Amino acid sequence: MKAKFEMSMMGDLNFFLGLEVKQREDGILIHQAKYIRDILTKYNMNDCKVASTPFASQTALTLDPQGKPVNKSFYRSMIGSLMYLTASRPDNMWAVCLCARFQTNPKESHETAVKRIFCYLKGTPKLGLWL
Repeated sequence: MKAKFEMSMMGDLNFFLGLEVKQREDGILIHQAKYIRDILTKYNMNDCKVASTPFASQTALTLDPQGKPVNKSFYRSMIGSLMYLTASRPDNMWAVCLCARFQTNPKESHETAVKRIFCYLKGTPKLGLWL
């Protein structure tokens, strides 16, 4: 690429599009701990109780026609933030995609499920992909 484009070497890669990259001799760790801290702050979830899993095993999300509606824009914003996070956190993929199904008409039960994902992330900020 140096023959085709003008380039300069600025050292080892540490950050790339919100991904934190830790390079070692035995592999590379990619995580998004800073991004998790940022979204916890953005959605006022810094003081939440840590959850051991991203989704409660006894919970079944449904359309919940009798449930109280929540702000669609806020709900979609939370889902979007979590979708970006799945680039380095496949452990959240199932829970995030399940909650994303209810973006058209989100209810309190759906928002509670999304907030649980944030509580899980608070306890596991440095989990990522080891390559």
